[in-house]
Amino acid sequence: MTHTALTPEQRSNSLSAMSTETFDVLVIGGGVTGAGIALDAASRGLRTAVIEAQDWAAGTSSRSSRLIHGGLRYLYNLDFKLVAEALTERGRLLTKIAPHLVEAQPFLWPLKQRVIERAYSAVGVGLYDVLAVAGAGGKKTVPIQRHLSKKGAMRRFPDVKPDALIGAIEFYDARVDDARMVIALVRTALQYGAEAASRVRVTEVTKGSNGRVDGVRATDLETGEELRINAKRIINATGVWTEETQDMAGGTGGLKVLASKGIHIVIPRDRIKAKSGMFLRTEKSVLFIIPWQHYWVIGTTDTAWHEQLKHPVPTSADIDYVLAHANEVLAKPLTRDDIIGTYAGLRPLLQPKVLDESKSTKVSREHTVTEVAPGMVAIAGGKYTTYRVMAEDAVDFALGEQLAKAKPSITADLPLLGAPGLEAMRNQAERLGAQYGFDADRMKHLLSRYGSELGELLESIDEDESLGKPLAAAPQFLRAEVHRACTVEGALHLEDIFIARVRLNSESRDRGGAAVDEVAEIAAKALGWDEARVAKEKENYRARIAAELAAEEQTTDEAASAERMKAEDIVG
Repeated sequence: MTHTALTPEQRSNSLSAMSTETFDVLVIGGGVTGAGIALDAASRGLRTAVIEAQDWAAGTSSRSSRLIHGGLRYLYNLDFKLVAEALTERGRLLTKIAPHLVEAQPFLWPLKQRVIERAYSAVGVGLYDVLAVAGAGGKKTVPIQRHLSKKGAMRRFPDVKPDALIGAIEFYDARVDDARMVIALVRTALQYGAEAASRVRVTEVTKGSNGRVDGVRATDLETGEELRINAKRIINATGVWTEETQDMAGGTGGLKVLASKGIHIVIPRDRIKAKSGMFLRTEKSVLFIIPWQHYWVIGTTDTAWHEQLKHPVPTSADIDYVLAHANEVLAKPLTRDDIIGTYAGLRPLLQPKVLDESKSTKVSREHTVTEVAPGMVAIAGGKYTTYRVMAEDAVDFALGEQLAKAKPSITADLPLLGAPGLEAMRNQAERLGAQYGFDADRMKHLLSRYGSELGELLESIDEDESLGKPLAAAPQFLRAEVHRACTVEGALHLEDIFIARVRLNSESRDRGGAAVDEVAEIAAKALGWDEARVAKEKENYRARIAAELAAEEQTTDEAASAERMKAEDIVG
Protein backbone atom coordinates (compact mmCIF):
# COMPACT_ATOMS: atom_id res chain seq x y z
CA MET A 1 0.00 0.00 0.00
CA THR A 2 1.06 3.61 -0.39
CA HIS A 3 2.79 5.62 2.33
CA THR A 4 -0.54 7.36 2.87
CA ALA A 5 -2.16 4.33 4.51
CA LEU A 6 -3.09 4.52 8.20
CA THR A 7 -2.21 1.05 9.49
CA PRO A 8 -1.01 -0.57 12.74
CA GLU A 9 2.49 -0.70 11.20
CA GLN A 10 2.41 2.99 10.22
CA ARG A 11 1.11 3.85 13.71
CA SER A 12 3.96 1.92 15.31
CA ASN A 13 6.52 3.66 13.08
CA SER A 14 4.99 7.06 13.86
CA LEU A 15 5.11 6.40 17.61
CA SER A 16 8.74 5.38 17.28
CA ALA A 17 9.52 8.66 15.45
CA MET A 18 7.57 10.62 18.07
CA SER A 19 9.68 9.06 20.83
CA THR A 20 13.02 9.93 19.23
CA GLU A 21 12.67 13.23 17.34
CA THR A 22 11.89 16.84 18.18
CA PHE A 23 8.93 18.16 16.18
CA ASP A 24 8.32 21.67 14.88
CA VAL A 25 4.62 21.22 15.66
CA LEU A 26 2.76 18.68 17.81
CA VAL A 27 -1.01 18.73 17.33
CA ILE A 28 -3.20 17.33 20.11
CA GLY A 29 -6.63 16.35 18.78
CA GLY A 30 -7.62 14.32 15.73
CA GLY A 31 -10.95 15.89 14.81
CA VAL A 32 -11.39 18.05 11.71
CA THR A 33 -9.54 21.02 13.26
CA GLY A 34 -6.55 18.98 14.48
CA ALA A 35 -6.36 16.99 11.25
CA GLY A 36 -6.57 20.23 9.27
CA ILE A 37 -3.77 21.75 11.37
CA ALA A 38 -1.58 18.67 10.84
CA LEU A 39 -2.02 18.95 7.06
CA ASP A 40 -1.45 22.72 7.08
CA ALA A 41 1.76 22.41 9.10
CA ALA A 42 3.12 19.37 7.22
CA SER A 43 2.45 20.91 3.81
CA ARG A 44 4.47 24.00 4.84
CA GLY A 45 7.45 21.69 5.38
CA LEU A 46 7.23 21.68 9.18
CA ARG A 47 8.06 18.41 10.97
CA THR A 48 4.61 17.58 12.31
CA ALA A 49 3.03 15.01 14.62
CA VAL A 50 -0.66 14.58 15.43
CA ILE A 51 -2.14 12.45 18.21
CA GLU A 52 -5.73 11.68 19.17
CA ALA A 53 -6.94 10.09 22.44
CA GLN A 54 -9.72 8.08 20.77
CA ASP A 55 -10.28 7.07 17.14
CA TRP A 56 -9.85 9.72 14.43
CA ALA A 57 -12.94 12.03 14.37
CA ALA A 58 -14.38 10.22 17.42
CA GLY A 59 -15.55 13.44 19.08
CA THR A 60 -17.66 16.11 17.39
CA SER A 61 -16.29 15.53 13.88
CA SER A 62 -18.12 12.22 13.36
CA ARG A 63 -21.36 13.48 14.91
CA SER A 64 -22.16 16.66 12.96
CA SER A 65 -25.07 17.60 10.67
CA ARG A 66 -22.72 16.51 7.85
CA LEU A 67 -23.12 19.90 6.17
CA ILE A 68 -20.65 22.24 4.51
CA HIS A 69 -22.54 25.51 4.58
CA GLY A 70 -22.18 29.23 4.69
CA GLY A 71 -24.62 29.54 7.57
CA LEU A 72 -27.62 31.25 6.03
CA ARG A 73 -28.96 32.08 9.50
CA TYR A 74 -25.85 34.21 10.24
CA LEU A 75 -26.99 36.61 7.53
CA TYR A 76 -29.94 37.47 9.77
CA ASN A 77 -27.37 38.63 12.34
CA LEU A 78 -25.71 40.66 9.53
CA ASP A 79 -22.52 38.65 10.00
CA PHE A 80 -21.45 39.04 6.37
CA LYS A 81 -17.75 38.39 6.93
CA LEU A 82 -18.35 35.05 8.61
CA VAL A 83 -20.78 33.91 5.90
CA ALA A 84 -18.45 35.07 3.12
CA GLU A 85 -15.55 33.16 4.66
CA ALA A 86 -17.62 29.96 5.03
CA LEU A 87 -18.97 30.22 1.47
CA THR A 88 -15.45 30.70 0.09
CA GLU A 89 -14.39 27.53 1.90
CA ARG A 90 -17.49 25.70 0.64
CA GLY A 91 -16.48 26.60 -2.92
CA ARG A 92 -12.92 25.36 -2.38
CA LEU A 93 -14.09 22.06 -0.91
CA LEU A 94 -16.56 21.47 -3.75
CA THR A 95 -14.12 22.24 -6.55
CA LYS A 96 -10.53 21.61 -5.40
CA ILE A 97 -9.99 20.20 -1.95
CA ALA A 98 -12.51 17.35 -1.61
CA PRO A 99 -15.00 17.22 -4.52
CA HIS A 100 -15.46 13.47 -3.93
CA LEU A 101 -16.48 13.89 -0.27
CA VAL A 102 -18.41 17.18 -0.53
CA GLU A 103 -21.50 17.36 -2.73
CA ALA A 104 -23.75 20.32 -3.64
CA GLN A 105 -27.18 19.89 -2.12
CA PRO A 106 -30.42 21.83 -2.83
CA PHE A 107 -32.65 22.89 0.08
CA LEU A 108 -36.09 24.43 0.19
CA TRP A 109 -36.72 27.44 2.41
CA PRO A 110 -40.52 27.30 2.89
CA LEU A 111 -42.35 30.64 2.80
CA LYS A 112 -45.47 31.38 4.85
CA GLN A 113 -46.29 34.96 3.77
CA ARG A 114 -46.70 36.14 0.23
CA VAL A 115 -44.94 39.46 -0.19
CA ILE A 116 -42.83 40.57 2.75
CA GLU A 117 -41.28 37.23 3.66
CA ARG A 118 -40.52 36.33 0.05
CA ALA A 119 -38.86 39.71 -0.56
CA TYR A 120 -36.96 39.60 2.73
CA SER A 121 -35.80 35.99 2.20
CA ALA A 122 -34.93 36.59 -1.45
CA VAL A 123 -32.58 39.39 -0.44
CA GLY A 124 -30.96 37.12 2.17
CA VAL A 125 -30.57 34.13 -0.14
CA GLY A 126 -29.56 36.43 -3.01
CA LEU A 127 -26.79 37.88 -0.86
CA TYR A 128 -25.74 34.32 0.02
CA ASP A 129 -25.34 33.59 -3.70
CA VAL A 130 -23.46 36.85 -4.34
CA LEU A 131 -21.02 36.18 -1.49
CA ALA A 132 -20.47 32.61 -2.75
CA VAL A 133 -19.65 33.77 -6.29
CA ALA A 134 -17.39 36.55 -4.97
CA GLY A 135 -15.54 34.04 -2.79
CA ALA A 136 -14.97 31.77 -5.79
CA GLY A 137 -13.40 34.54 -7.86
CA GLY A 138 -16.56 35.22 -9.86
CA LYS A 139 -17.29 31.55 -10.64
CA LYS A 140 -20.51 29.76 -9.69
CA THR A 141 -19.74 26.63 -7.65
CA VAL A 142 -23.43 25.80 -7.03
CA PRO A 143 -26.63 26.87 -8.87
CA ILE A 144 -28.18 30.13 -7.65
CA GLN A 145 -31.54 30.43 -5.87
CA ARG A 146 -34.84 29.71 -7.59
CA HIS A 147 -38.23 31.04 -6.53
CA LEU A 148 -40.95 28.42 -6.48
CA SER A 149 -44.72 28.76 -6.36
CA LYS A 150 -46.63 26.49 -3.98
CA LYS A 151 -47.13 24.03 -6.83
CA GLY A 152 -43.45 24.20 -7.78
CA ALA A 153 -42.38 23.64 -4.17
CA MET A 154 -44.66 20.61 -3.87
CA ARG A 155 -43.21 19.18 -7.07
CA ARG A 156 -39.73 19.38 -5.48
CA PHE A 157 -40.99 18.07 -2.11
CA PRO A 158 -44.22 16.07 -2.67
CA ASP A 159 -44.37 14.99 0.99
CA VAL A 160 -44.69 18.52 2.39
CA LYS A 161 -47.99 19.49 4.09
CA PRO A 162 -49.92 21.71 1.65
CA ASP A 163 -50.62 24.24 4.43
CA ALA A 164 -46.95 24.37 5.53
CA LEU A 165 -46.00 26.83 2.79
CA ILE A 166 -47.33 29.22 0.15
CA GLY A 167 -44.15 28.88 -1.91
CA ALA A 168 -40.46 28.40 -1.36
CA ILE A 169 -36.97 29.49 -2.29
CA GLU A 170 -34.68 26.69 -3.39
CA PHE A 171 -31.04 27.40 -2.56
CA TYR A 172 -27.86 25.32 -2.49
CA ASP A 173 -25.44 24.32 0.23
CA ALA A 174 -23.36 21.13 0.45
CA ARG A 175 -23.10 17.94 2.46
CA VAL A 176 -20.06 15.95 3.61
CA ASP A 177 -19.24 12.59 5.14
CA ASP A 178 -17.70 14.26 8.20
CA ALA A 179 -15.65 11.35 9.57
CA ARG A 180 -14.29 10.26 6.17
CA MET A 181 -13.15 13.81 5.54
CA VAL A 182 -11.08 13.77 8.77
CA ILE A 183 -9.48 10.45 7.80
CA ALA A 184 -8.67 11.91 4.34
CA LEU A 185 -7.05 14.95 6.03
CA VAL A 186 -4.87 12.79 8.30
CA ARG A 187 -3.85 10.54 5.40
CA THR A 188 -3.02 13.55 3.22
CA ALA A 189 -0.88 14.92 6.08
CA LEU A 190 0.99 11.58 6.07
CA GLN A 191 1.68 12.15 2.36
CA TYR A 192 3.58 15.33 3.34
CA GLY A 193 5.63 13.64 6.05
CA ALA A 194 3.45 14.02 9.17
CA GLU A 195 3.49 11.34 11.88
CA ALA A 196 0.06 10.32 13.17
CA ALA A 197 -1.29 8.04 15.89
CA SER A 198 -4.78 7.56 17.28
CA ARG A 199 -5.53 6.30 20.80
CA VAL A 200 -2.63 8.15 22.36
CA ARG A 201 -3.64 10.13 25.45
CA VAL A 202 -1.64 13.09 26.75
CA THR A 203 -1.02 12.81 30.50
CA GLU A 204 1.31 15.78 31.05
CA VAL A 205 2.49 18.89 29.20
CA THR A 206 6.18 19.42 29.99
CA LYS A 207 8.31 22.58 30.20
CA GLY A 208 12.03 23.27 29.84
CA SER A 209 14.16 25.13 32.38
CA ASN A 210 13.21 28.41 30.62
CA GLY A 211 9.52 27.83 31.43
CA ARG A 212 8.60 27.21 27.78
CA VAL A 213 6.45 24.21 26.85
CA ASP A 214 8.72 21.63 25.19
CA GLY A 215 6.56 18.53 24.72
CA VAL A 216 4.23 16.04 26.36
CA ARG A 217 4.15 12.76 28.17
CA ALA A 218 1.51 10.42 26.78
CA THR A 219 0.16 6.89 27.04
CA ASP A 220 -0.28 4.57 24.07
CA LEU A 221 -3.72 3.23 25.04
CA GLU A 222 -3.28 0.17 22.80
CA THR A 223 -0.25 -1.12 24.73
CA GLY A 224 -0.22 0.90 27.96
CA GLU A 225 3.31 2.11 27.15
CA GLU A 226 4.34 5.60 28.20
CA LEU A 227 6.09 7.90 25.73
CA ARG A 228 7.64 11.33 25.69
CA ILE A 229 7.18 13.56 22.63
CA ASN A 230 9.46 16.59 22.21
CA ALA A 231 8.11 19.56 20.28
CA LYS A 232 9.03 23.21 19.74
CA ARG A 233 5.34 24.15 19.57
CA ILE A 234 2.12 22.47 20.68
CA ILE A 235 -1.30 23.25 19.23
CA ASN A 236 -4.25 22.17 21.35
CA ALA A 237 -7.24 21.37 19.09
CA THR A 238 -9.28 19.22 21.44
CA GLY A 239 -12.74 20.82 21.07
CA VAL A 240 -14.88 20.20 24.14
CA TRP A 241 -11.76 18.90 25.94
CA THR A 242 -9.90 22.21 25.39
CA GLU A 243 -9.81 23.25 29.05
CA GLU A 244 -8.83 19.77 30.26
CA THR A 245 -5.85 19.72 27.85
CA GLN A 246 -4.67 23.26 28.46
CA ASP A 247 -4.88 22.83 32.27
CA MET A 248 -1.97 20.37 31.98
CA ALA A 249 0.28 23.23 30.87
CA GLY A 250 -0.29 24.89 34.23
CA GLY A 251 -0.39 28.40 32.75
CA THR A 252 -2.98 31.08 33.34
CA GLY A 253 -3.91 31.37 29.67
CA GLY A 254 -6.33 29.48 27.48
CA LEU A 255 -9.91 29.32 26.28
CA LYS A 256 -13.20 28.67 28.03
CA VAL A 257 -15.44 26.20 26.18
CA LEU A 258 -18.91 24.90 27.01
CA ALA A 259 -20.44 21.73 25.53
CA SER A 260 -23.76 21.98 23.70
CA LYS A 261 -25.50 18.82 22.50
CA GLY A 262 -26.95 18.46 19.02
CA ILE A 263 -28.79 15.28 18.05
CA HIS A 264 -29.85 13.80 14.70
CA ILE A 265 -32.20 11.06 13.59
CA VAL A 266 -31.78 8.97 10.43
CA ILE A 267 -34.78 7.94 8.29
CA PRO A 268 -34.90 5.59 5.25
CA ARG A 269 -34.66 7.46 1.92
CA ASP A 270 -37.94 6.09 0.57
CA ARG A 271 -39.88 7.27 3.63
CA ILE A 272 -39.93 10.93 2.49
CA LYS A 273 -40.66 11.69 -1.15
CA ALA A 274 -38.62 14.75 -2.13
CA LYS A 275 -35.92 15.83 -4.58
CA SER A 276 -34.64 18.59 -2.32
CA GLY A 277 -33.75 18.95 1.36
CA MET A 278 -35.49 21.42 3.68
CA PHE A 279 -34.25 24.16 6.00
CA LEU A 280 -36.52 25.25 8.87
CA ARG A 281 -36.01 27.76 11.63
CA THR A 282 -37.17 26.61 15.08
CA GLU A 283 -37.51 28.54 18.33
CA LYS A 284 -34.18 27.14 19.58
CA SER A 285 -32.09 26.36 16.52
CA VAL A 286 -32.50 25.37 12.89
CA LEU A 287 -33.77 22.06 11.59
CA PHE A 288 -32.35 20.51 8.45
CA ILE A 289 -33.97 17.64 6.58
CA ILE A 290 -30.98 16.43 4.57
CA PRO A 291 -31.17 13.80 1.81
CA TRP A 292 -28.36 11.28 1.39
CA GLN A 293 -28.14 8.49 -1.14
CA HIS A 294 -29.85 5.87 1.04
CA TYR A 295 -31.38 7.83 3.94
CA TRP A 296 -32.35 11.25 5.38
CA VAL A 297 -30.57 12.95 8.28
CA ILE A 298 -32.83 15.22 10.34
CA GLY A 299 -31.56 17.55 13.08
CA THR A 300 -30.53 19.31 15.16
CA THR A 301 -31.00 20.41 18.76
CA ASP A 302 -28.92 22.81 20.85
CA THR A 303 -28.96 22.08 24.58
CA ALA A 304 -26.35 22.43 27.34
CA TRP A 305 -24.65 19.12 28.21
CA HIS A 306 -23.23 18.65 31.72
CA GLU A 307 -22.39 14.92 31.64
CA GLN A 308 -19.21 13.06 30.58
CA LEU A 309 -17.81 14.32 27.27
CA LYS A 310 -16.77 11.09 25.56
CA HIS A 311 -20.11 9.50 24.75
CA PRO A 312 -22.96 12.02 24.37
CA VAL A 313 -26.29 10.36 23.58
CA PRO A 314 -29.76 11.49 22.51
CA THR A 315 -32.58 11.14 25.01
CA SER A 316 -36.11 10.09 24.28
CA ALA A 317 -37.13 13.76 24.72
CA ASP A 318 -34.53 14.89 22.14
CA ILE A 319 -35.87 12.41 19.61
CA ASP A 320 -39.46 13.55 20.25
CA TYR A 321 -38.41 17.18 19.74
CA VAL A 322 -36.85 16.49 16.32
CA LEU A 323 -39.81 14.34 15.23
CA ALA A 324 -42.32 17.02 16.31
CA HIS A 325 -40.52 19.77 14.36
CA ALA A 326 -40.13 17.65 11.24
CA ASN A 327 -43.79 16.65 11.42
CA GLU A 328 -44.87 20.29 11.39
CA VAL A 329 -44.07 20.28 7.66
CA LEU A 330 -44.35 16.61 6.63
CA ALA A 331 -47.66 15.39 5.17
CA LYS A 332 -47.08 11.81 6.37
CA PRO A 333 -45.92 12.22 9.99
CA LEU A 334 -42.79 10.33 11.04
CA THR A 335 -42.98 8.00 14.03
CA ARG A 336 -40.39 6.23 16.18
CA ASP A 337 -40.82 3.18 13.94
CA ASP A 338 -39.42 5.12 10.98
CA ILE A 339 -36.10 5.86 12.71
CA ILE A 340 -33.20 3.67 11.61
CA GLY A 341 -30.47 5.56 13.47
CA THR A 342 -29.71 8.32 15.97
CA TYR A 343 -26.56 10.08 17.09
CA ALA A 344 -25.51 12.99 19.29
CA GLY A 345 -22.51 15.30 19.15
CA LEU A 346 -21.14 18.07 21.35
CA ARG A 347 -20.42 21.51 19.91
CA PRO A 348 -17.56 23.29 21.67
CA LEU A 349 -19.19 26.68 22.31
CA LEU A 350 -16.45 29.24 22.77
CA GLN A 351 -17.05 31.66 25.62
CA PRO A 352 -16.28 35.31 24.82
CA LYS A 353 -13.38 35.86 27.25
CA VAL A 354 -9.98 34.20 27.14
CA LEU A 355 -8.74 33.09 30.58
CA ASP A 356 -5.81 35.47 30.65
CA GLU A 357 -6.20 38.79 28.84
CA SER A 358 -2.46 39.46 29.07
CA LYS A 359 -1.67 36.55 26.71
CA SER A 360 -1.62 37.19 22.97
CA THR A 361 -4.84 36.19 21.23
CA LYS A 362 -6.33 36.25 17.75
CA VAL A 363 -10.12 36.42 17.63
CA SER A 364 -11.42 35.63 14.17
CA ARG A 365 -15.19 35.93 13.98
CA GLU A 366 -16.25 32.52 15.24
CA HIS A 367 -12.97 30.96 16.36
CA THR A 368 -10.21 32.11 18.67
CA VAL A 369 -6.53 31.18 18.91
CA THR A 370 -4.72 32.09 22.10
CA GLU A 371 -1.49 31.36 23.94
CA VAL A 372 -1.99 28.91 26.79
CA ALA A 373 1.62 29.16 27.92
CA PRO A 374 4.83 30.03 26.03
CA GLY A 375 5.18 27.33 23.36
CA MET A 376 1.56 26.16 23.49
CA VAL A 377 -1.52 27.59 21.77
CA ALA A 378 -5.17 26.56 21.81
CA ILE A 379 -7.82 26.99 19.15
CA ALA A 380 -11.58 26.54 19.58
CA GLY A 381 -14.89 27.73 18.19
CA GLY A 382 -15.55 27.91 14.48
CA LYS A 383 -17.40 25.24 12.56
CA TYR A 384 -16.66 22.25 10.40
CA THR A 385 -16.93 24.24 7.15
CA THR A 386 -14.13 26.65 8.13
CA TYR A 387 -11.72 24.04 9.53
CA ARG A 388 -9.07 25.02 6.93
CA VAL A 389 -9.10 28.70 7.89
CA MET A 390 -8.90 27.72 11.56
CA ALA A 391 -5.93 25.47 10.80
CA GLU A 392 -4.13 28.22 8.88
CA ASP A 393 -4.74 30.72 11.71
CA ALA A 394 -3.55 28.25 14.36
CA VAL A 395 -0.30 27.43 12.55
CA ASP A 396 0.36 31.11 11.69
CA PHE A 397 -0.18 32.04 15.32
CA ALA A 398 2.06 29.24 16.64
CA LEU A 399 4.86 30.16 14.22
CA GLY A 400 4.73 33.91 14.89
CA GLU A 401 4.51 36.62 12.24
CA GLN A 402 8.00 36.34 10.77
CA LEU A 403 8.12 32.58 10.33
CA ALA A 404 4.50 32.43 9.15
CA LYS A 405 5.40 34.87 6.36
CA ALA A 406 8.44 32.79 5.40
CA LYS A 407 6.40 29.55 5.41
CA PRO A 408 2.87 30.52 4.33
CA SER A 409 -0.10 28.14 4.26
CA ILE A 410 -0.74 26.44 0.91
CA THR A 411 -3.89 24.44 1.76
CA ALA A 412 -6.37 26.71 -0.07
CA ASP A 413 -5.53 24.86 -3.30
CA LEU A 414 -4.28 21.56 -1.91
CA PRO A 415 -6.45 18.57 -2.89
CA LEU A 416 -7.02 15.75 -0.41
CA LEU A 417 -6.32 12.13 -1.38
CA GLY A 418 -9.09 10.96 -3.69
CA ALA A 419 -9.55 14.39 -5.32
CA PRO A 420 -6.77 14.49 -8.00
CA GLY A 421 -8.02 12.65 -11.10
CA LEU A 422 -11.61 12.46 -9.82
CA GLU A 423 -13.22 13.50 -13.12
CA ALA A 424 -11.21 10.89 -15.04
CA MET A 425 -12.30 8.22 -12.53
CA ARG A 426 -15.95 9.34 -12.80
CA ASN A 427 -15.67 8.93 -16.56
CA GLN A 428 -14.64 5.29 -16.01
CA ALA A 429 -17.61 4.54 -13.73
CA GLU A 430 -19.87 2.88 -16.29
CA ARG A 431 -17.08 0.69 -17.70
CA LEU A 432 -15.79 -0.32 -14.24
CA GLY A 433 -19.33 -0.98 -13.00
CA ALA A 434 -19.90 -3.37 -15.89
CA GLN A 435 -16.54 -5.04 -15.29
CA TYR A 436 -17.21 -5.72 -11.59
CA GLY A 437 -20.97 -6.20 -11.82
CA PHE A 438 -21.80 -3.02 -9.87
CA ASP A 439 -24.88 -0.95 -10.79
CA ALA A 440 -24.95 2.86 -11.11
CA ASP A 441 -26.16 3.25 -7.51
CA ARG A 442 -23.20 1.22 -6.21
CA MET A 443 -20.71 3.18 -8.37
CA LYS A 444 -22.11 6.49 -7.14
CA HIS A 445 -21.72 5.29 -3.54
CA LEU A 446 -18.11 4.16 -4.13
CA LEU A 447 -17.06 7.34 -5.98
CA SER A 448 -18.51 9.56 -3.24
CA ARG A 449 -16.41 7.70 -0.66
CA TYR A 450 -13.14 6.93 -2.44
CA GLY A 451 -12.97 9.36 -5.36
CA SER A 452 -9.94 8.72 -7.56
CA GLU A 453 -8.68 6.13 -5.04
CA LEU A 454 -11.48 3.79 -6.16
CA GLY A 455 -8.92 1.98 -8.33
CA GLU A 456 -7.11 0.86 -5.15
CA LEU A 457 -10.34 -0.58 -3.72
CA LEU A 458 -10.95 -2.48 -6.98
CA GLU A 459 -7.36 -3.81 -6.90
CA SER A 460 -8.09 -5.33 -3.49
CA ILE A 461 -11.06 -7.14 -5.09
CA ASP A 462 -8.79 -8.39 -7.90
CA GLU A 463 -6.52 -9.88 -5.23
CA ASP A 464 -9.40 -11.41 -3.25
CA GLU A 465 -12.65 -11.97 -5.15
CA SER A 466 -14.67 -12.39 -1.94
CA LEU A 467 -14.12 -8.67 -1.17
CA GLY A 468 -16.29 -7.79 -4.17
CA LYS A 469 -19.38 -9.20 -2.45
CA PRO A 470 -21.82 -6.98 -0.51
CA LEU A 471 -22.12 -7.44 3.27
CA ALA A 472 -24.96 -9.91 3.82
CA ALA A 473 -26.66 -7.79 6.51
CA ALA A 474 -25.86 -4.39 4.91
CA PRO A 475 -25.68 -4.83 1.12
CA GLN A 476 -25.09 -1.10 0.55
CA PHE A 477 -21.47 -1.76 1.62
CA LEU A 478 -18.95 -4.10 0.00
CA ARG A 479 -16.71 -6.41 2.01
CA ALA A 480 -13.82 -4.51 0.36
CA GLU A 481 -14.88 -1.35 2.22
CA VAL A 482 -14.40 -3.11 5.57
CA HIS A 483 -11.03 -4.43 4.41
CA ARG A 484 -9.94 -0.93 3.33
CA ALA A 485 -11.10 0.54 6.67
CA CYS A 486 -8.49 -1.71 8.34
CA THR A 487 -5.65 -1.60 5.79
CA VAL A 488 -5.77 2.07 4.72
CA GLU A 489 -8.15 4.08 6.91
CA GLY A 490 -6.73 3.45 10.37
CA ALA A 491 -9.43 1.31 12.00
CA LEU A 492 -7.89 -0.52 14.97
CA HIS A 493 -11.10 -1.92 16.44
CA LEU A 494 -14.47 -3.22 15.32
CA GLU A 495 -16.23 -0.10 16.63
CA ASP A 496 -13.92 2.12 14.54
CA ILE A 497 -15.25 0.43 11.40
CA PHE A 498 -18.93 0.73 12.34
CA ILE A 499 -18.81 4.30 13.63
CA ALA A 500 -16.54 6.30 11.33
CA ARG A 501 -15.92 4.20 8.20
CA VAL A 502 -18.69 1.75 7.32
CA ARG A 503 -21.17 3.87 9.20
CA LEU A 504 -23.76 1.32 10.23
CA ASN A 505 -23.73 2.55 13.85
CA SER A 506 -25.83 5.55 12.84
CA GLU A 507 -27.32 4.26 9.57
CA SER A 508 -29.01 0.98 10.53
CA ARG A 509 -31.76 0.12 12.97
CA ASP A 510 -29.65 -2.39 14.92
CA ARG A 511 -26.53 -0.14 14.79
CA GLY A 512 -24.84 -2.75 12.62
CA GLY A 513 -25.51 -5.63 15.04
CA ALA A 514 -26.51 -8.10 12.30
CA ALA A 515 -23.24 -7.42 10.43
CA VAL A 516 -20.92 -7.87 13.44
CA ASP A 517 -19.86 -11.45 12.65
CA GLU A 518 -19.07 -10.81 8.99
CA VAL A 519 -17.31 -7.50 9.60
CA ALA A 520 -15.25 -9.04 12.44
CA GLU A 521 -14.23 -11.92 10.16
CA ILE A 522 -12.93 -9.50 7.47
CA ALA A 523 -11.21 -7.29 10.10
CA ALA A 524 -9.57 -10.30 11.77
CA LYS A 525 -8.01 -11.36 8.47
CA ALA A 526 -6.85 -7.81 7.66
CA LEU A 527 -5.48 -7.04 11.14
CA GLY A 528 -4.24 -10.48 12.18
CA TRP A 529 -6.59 -10.97 15.14
CA ASP A 530 -6.70 -14.33 16.92
CA GLU A 531 -9.95 -15.92 18.14
CA ALA A 532 -9.72 -14.40 21.61
CA ARG A 533 -9.28 -10.90 20.15
CA VAL A 534 -12.22 -11.40 17.75
CA ALA A 535 -14.44 -12.50 20.67
CA LYS A 536 -13.39 -9.46 22.71
CA GLU A 537 -14.03 -7.03 19.83
CA LYS A 538 -17.50 -8.46 19.16
CA GLU A 539 -18.45 -8.47 22.84
CA ASN A 540 -17.29 -4.88 23.20
CA TYR A 541 -19.22 -3.59 20.19
CA ARG A 542 -22.38 -5.48 21.10
CA ALA A 543 -22.22 -4.02 24.62
CA ARG A 544 -21.92 -0.58 23.07
CA ILE A 545 -25.00 -1.17 20.89
CA ALA A 546 -27.03 -2.28 23.93
CA ALA A 547 -25.91 0.77 25.92
CA GLU A 548 -26.71 3.20 23.09
CA LEU A 549 -30.18 1.71 22.56
CA ALA A 550 -30.89 1.79 26.30
CA ALA A 551 -29.70 5.41 26.53
CA GLU A 552 -32.18 6.68 23.96
CA GLU A 553 -35.08 5.30 26.03
CA GLN A 554 -34.17 7.67 28.91
CA THR A 555 -35.81 11.07 29.38
CA THR A 556 -32.89 13.00 30.92
CA ASP A 557 -29.27 13.55 29.91
CA GLU A 558 -28.12 12.24 33.28
CA ALA A 559 -30.01 8.94 32.95
CA ALA A 560 -29.07 8.52 29.28
CA SER A 561 -25.39 9.15 30.01
CA ALA A 562 -25.45 6.66 32.88
CA GLU A 563 -26.89 3.95 30.59
CA ARG A 564 -24.31 4.67 27.89
CA MET A 565 -21.43 4.45 30.36
CA LYS A 566 -22.42 0.89 31.31
CA ALA A 567 -20.51 -0.23 28.20
CA GLU A 568 -16.78 0.02 28.83
CA ASP A 569 -14.33 1.42 26.28
CA ILE A 570 -12.29 -1.20 24.47
CA VAL A 571 -9.00 0.45 25.52
CA GLY A 572 -7.92 3.01 28.09
